[in-house]
Amino acid sequence: MAKKKYFAIGCLAVVLLGILVVALYVTGVYNSLVGLDQKVQSQWGQVENAYQRRADLIPNLVETVKGAAAFERDTFTAVTEARAKVGQVQVNAGELTPDAFAKFQEAQDGLSSALSRLLVVIEKYPELKATENFKELQAQLEGTENRITVERMRFNEAAQSFNTRRNRFPAVLIAGFFGEKFKEKVYFKAQAGAETAPKVKF
Repeated sequence: MAKKKYFAIGCLAVVLLGILVVALYVTGVYNSLVGLDQKVQSQWGQVENAYQRRADLIPNLVETVKGAAAFERDTFTAVTEARAKVGQVQVNAGELTPDAFAKFQEAQDGLSSALSRLLVVIEKYPELKATENFKELQAQLEGTENRITVERMRFNEAAQSFNTRRNRFPAVLIAGFFGEKFKEKVYFKAQAGAETAPKVKF
């Protein structure tokens, strides 16, 4: 009778120990996913910050160019409209769904395209390119474009770290249990046909 009692207690202890080990493992995986998710969200904030800096520079650039290129109204309108679209597309870092991400990237690509047209216009006005105000804006814009490239790369790295951890077995089961909280992260991709990085050329 005593042997059965000790055997039952021993079995119960083994089961409880097993449950404790599993609970600790699940907690560790959950906490690592939370940490990686926060890193992705933080990096998304840096991406938005770099894009916002570019959007903030554009009105000054347009005003500077308007003085010398008064007849290029279509180009100015296109830049202004593209900048307005960028302002309308807000994506919460915790809700980076593929559709929302695609809309964000489409708006930013539209602004890049409009900005490229503006820079082509500037080529017609060498006297504008010689002004100190324009030179300063040129340097700031070039620096901002570089920041955008770096922040996008860092975001992709953070997303890759999260996705790699999330999709490993058995973490994928744990992530699936929590549903949308730990969904796979999306990546920035180059514009269609953009095999090389665009250059800001004045």
